[in-house]
Amino acid sequence: MEDNIKTLLQGEPGSTYTIKEIKTDDEDMNSFLFRLGCYSGEPITLVSKKKNGCVVVIKEGRYSIDKLLAEAIVID
Repeated sequence: MEDNIKTLLQGEPGSTYTIKEIKTDDEDMNSFLFRLGCYSGEPITLVSKKKNGCVVVIKEGRYSIDKLLAEAIVID
């Protein structure tokens, strides 16, 4: 894994980022995130971080995602 890769879990709450890529080999996870509007080039706002995940805003929706999903979202 490259040192400069930053996942959503490393982001600061209250900040908006651009999704760089979704880093997973799990097609179900990839498909789920895509349906939420979570794909490369899209903005994502990290609302808050919790012990087992975080709350994000993607497009017009607010979602609670678990740690596994948050770690798969690479941000710029």
